[in-house]
Amino acid sequence: MDFTPETGTITMFSTTWCGYCTRLKKQLDAHGIGYNEINIEEVDGTAEIVEKINGGNRTVPTVLFPDGSAATNPSAAEVKSRLAA
Repeated sequence: MDFTPETGTITMFSTTWCGYCTRLKKQLDAHGIGYNEINIEEVDGTAEIVEKINGGNRTVPTVLFPDGSAATNPSAAEVKSRLAA
């Protein structure tokens, strides 16, 4: 599956118990940044994608940008800046 987001949005890999994910979602909502949230515990194959991006670690939130790049536990300011570039 291709999880590359549409221009101006991100794909965020998360879990239900991740406090950093909850914080980032609230910040993205406050900044009006669109995102598609994918729970890696519910969608087959996505934990492996996160591990590949993070050198074998299952770290969330992991964010994919429209240009195909990724960031692990970014701030909303970083997300906003990278989307504007």
